[in-house]
Amino acid sequence: MPGRGYERPERARRTGTRAGRHYDEKRSCTMAIVVITGTGTEVGKTVTTAAVAAASLAQGLSVAVLKPGQTGVAEGEPGDAAEVARLAGPVTAVELARYPEPLAPATAARRSGRPPVGPEEIAEAAAKLAAVHDVVLVEGAGGLLVRYDEQGSTLADAARLLHAGVLLVSPPGLGTLNMTSLTAEALQARKLHCLGVIIGSWPADPDLAERCNIAELPEAAQAPLLGALPQAAAALSPAAFRTAAPEWLAPQLGGVWDGEAFARVYAPPTYEAAGPRASAAAEDSP
Repeated sequence: MPGRGYERPERARRTGTRAGRHYDEKRSCTMAIVVITGTGTEVGKTVTTAAVAAASLAQGLSVAVLKPGQTGVAEGEPGDAAEVARLAGPVTAVELARYPEPLAPATAARRSGRPPVGPEEIAEAAAKLAAVHDVVLVEGAGGLLVRYDEQGSTLADAARLLHAGVLLVSPPGLGTLNMTSLTAEALQARKLHCLGVIIGSWPADPDLAERCNIAELPEAAQAPLLGALPQAAAALSPAAFRTAAPEWLAPQLGGVWDGEAFARVYAPPTYEAAGPRASAAAEDSP
């Protein structure tokens, strides 16, 4: 994952079927399968997936990227899995379904008349990829509980079938703590393990809330902060992206990012009271 020291979760023997096809959940977890979700859309999931893939490739690991439901992209246009391959390098990029309208997968499938993708199909595809790759990254659409089919199935259901750890991508700014906490609670309610949280787009000139949230995000996620990607990461050339990716990720993800050093560099300024009342109070103090 992932680094070579990645510890895989305990695995229970379970099997499932879909449309006459069979997958073995115990086998599906013999390799590192990581589900990557976010607090919502446009938070940096794809570029984070690419960074984790690039760091894994740099370690000599084989990588597959699975996008269960690609929405908002027309036939023949590159989707998220293709973007990961462009940035990260030689990964196996797999897309299970594509819907042209930029909507939740279940809604987009219904409106297009195309079949939806369910959690069993996602789990089976990930298991097959895990049989021939060291690392499988499953990138969801939108947030954790976005619906994939008319039964209300979500990415969380696929993660449960796979016994896979979940990497949470969050934005750094005001409002992120609520979204991150809600996603963390949803993971805990489903007994899913959050591997950590990654800031998907760190600005060159962070404001006060963004600086303060470096310390607050791990508490909100109840998981460690495992990296921060610069805001313009996706605009880098593929060669530059691959070289820099390990610098954005913690050692748990195959990188060299130092969270404590990052927190020191971007520590918020010391609070100083301001305004007429504060000034008057200061003048009256002995």
